[in-house]
Amino acid sequence: MSATGLRITDLHARVEEKEILKGIDLVVEPGKVHALMGPNGSGKSTLAFSLTGHPKYQVTGGTVTLDGEDVLALPADKRARAGLFLSFQYPAAIPGVKVANFLHAARQAVRPDSLPPAKFRKLLMDKMETLDMDPVFMGRYLNEGFSGGEKKRLEMLQLAVLAPKYAVLDETDSGLDVDALRAVGDAIGSLRASDEGKNTGFLIITHYPRILQYVAADVVHIMIDGRIVKTGGPELANRVEREGYDTIREEIGAIA
Repeated sequence: MSATGLRITDLHARVEEKEILKGIDLVVEPGKVHALMGPNGSGKSTLAFSLTGHPKYQVTGGTVTLDGEDVLALPADKRARAGLFLSFQYPAAIPGVKVANFLHAARQAVRPDSLPPAKFRKLLMDKMETLDMDPVFMGRYLNEGFSGGEKKRLEMLQLAVLAPKYAVLDETDSGLDVDALRAVGDAIGSLRASDEGKNTGFLIITHYPRILQYVAADVVHIMIDGRIVKTGGPELANRVEREGYDTIREEIGAIA
């Protein structure tokens, strides 16, 4: 079997003494979009934080590999350097750190010396133009006083600048209005169309299927109670929109 992809096999994880993930199997292929949906409390964010090495989340079993490399053996910073990106549901504000400096430091940390300063600035300006972002953003402090939509646009700019191998977007659509949601969709589309990002694999974690109106998913997974209980195509998200998660729960109960 090919080692290519973000491969999650029988992953178990807990927070303190409570088991949250109860055996997750999932493969995100390069250039593909996977949507992971589920009700609140199903373990979606636990999966995201477990993948990226948050110390609060303890992996107790299973494996995660990124193009054959053992992700779980790496500290969080080296996971990012290996090509794994996480966008947060609630991005933190960091007063005193300007956006431009943060983005340059992030690029250098993940891809040291990949671009000289002049070329980095051009890349940044090009990506901002694509995302319809005012250059004044660069002089502001990171997320300080930003609206929800501005925070998510900035995360999409960071995604575009870093062009990771695999991007985990944890409820990026949470609290966004239609314009901001469309901007997120446009950012992902722009990255996928670029030379740097055309092979980026996405795992989009969401409660509602709204974002899938702007980002076409190749595969949709449903997570309930720490397990992926159903996998299908985009029609599965449409079904959840029509019928809710209770119908899925009933089906699982009938099979069990």
